[in-house]
Amino acid sequence: MLVRMLVGFFAFVCAALVCAPAQAQNCANVKSGLDANRKPQNTGRDIIGKSLDEIVERGWIEFAVYEDFAPYSYKKGSKLVGVDIDVGELIAQELGVDARFRAVAAGENVDADMRFNVWKGPLIGGRVANVMLHVPYNRELACRNEQVVLNGQYFNETIAIAYSKAKYPEDPPVPAYFRFDTVGVENDTIADFYLSGIGGGQLLPQMRRYPNYEAAMTALAQGEVDAVMGPLAQLEHGLTDQLAVHRPPLPGLGASSWTLGVAVRHSWRPLSYSVDDAIRAGVGDGRMKAIFEKHGLTFTPPEW
Repeated sequence: MLVRMLVGFFAFVCAALVCAPAQAQNCANVKSGLDANRKPQNTGRDIIGKSLDEIVERGWIEFAVYEDFAPYSYKKGSKLVGVDIDVGELIAQELGVDARFRAVAAGENVDADMRFNVWKGPLIGGRVANVMLHVPYNRELACRNEQVVLNGQYFNETIAIAYSKAKYPEDPPVPAYFRFDTVGVENDTIADFYLSGIGGGQLLPQMRRYPNYEAAMTALAQGEVDAVMGPLAQLEHGLTDQLAVHRPPLPGLGASSWTLGVAVRHSWRPLSYSVDDAIRAGVGDGRMKAIFEKHGLTFTPPEW
């Protein structure tokens, strides 16, 4: 899942753009993306969303979350669990309603995900969710997608390296080590692109690509690779007592961290503001940190 998501997002992250509130920025120099200027499709209100009053009146709010995306949203048995599930429950509690979740497949890029799940709806059947979780908070993305409001930042993700303690008992590995030592990455992600480009491809012979970070971390635990590079939370989710993780300097990487928040259809701004208030309250009183710690993850708060 993360393969597509990061490809779409890091097209502008790798250009070293600085995350900033979209409403405080001039979007005139940003070209609109696919469908950004088109009116919403002519369809019923059950498809295009609900207002805050309607959500409160009916007693529940629906969140779109990514499927098979541990540790954020994934199934244990028949139950959907993860950080983003708990974040949705926090928001719902603040609004005084129940939380419902719809696990969605990742599309071609983040723009497509918001088009299908937030403001326009799928091409065939289905409806939009009231809120989509785990959306990169970035000025370029906001400017390209006028039909969506991005806010509710709830944490900062960062690139890290997980490694075998036995292999590196004293000095944790940095990218230069991977000229000789094996390193796992998820295919077509920022870690893959970054390591592939170092020294004109000098690290390529030692790189091992996996379909997702769960597979990469399993390979690390089994000794198939010496290290794995990727988003900190996904690496921490796969740690064992024999493994550790650190965040070294990454020369040449334009942005090694990014902020994640929520997306709401532009015509439901009161809902967006209330969701933002709920998240800020959770970050401020420690509940958001507790959610991440419950899942064994490091919480890095957003920089508002």
